[in-house]
Amino acid sequence: MDTPSNDNTAPQAVTPAQEALTTIALHTGDPGAYDTLAGSDVLVPVPDDASEEDASDPTAVALPVLEQAGGEQVVPVFTSEVEMADLLPFVSRYRLVPLGALASQWPETELSLTIDASSPHGLTLDSQGVRTLLARPQG
Repeated sequence: MDTPSNDNTAPQAVTPAQEALTTIALHTGDPGAYDTLAGSDVLVPVPDDASEEDASDPTAVALPVLEQAGGEQVVPVFTSEVEMADLLPFVSRYRLVPLGALASQWPETELSLTIDASSPHGLTLDSQGVRTLLARPQG
């Protein structure tokens, strides 16, 4: 009997970004882990109301903002399609964005960033944390 090729229970390879998140969970101030994370690409879901033109514009990224129970606004990003599907299975479009570049243009408003929110190695940073821990010069 053949095993279906769409077996989602197979173990997935751990990405360097996921390893960095695990390190940060254990050692909050590890600068090397933040550097690895900032140097990684993340999946940014494209909001449903974004036009096709906005979704494909390489110079701009529409941020999907979710409102939490206390009114806090958070932007979810993910290290893999599997992580994204665990939390947002309905997302059909996403952009692959360098996290350090995204963080370097992070708004100064009270907007948090959450990376792999549904996983044990998830990380949420407020706007100040995003800009100070993850922002890297664009080059």
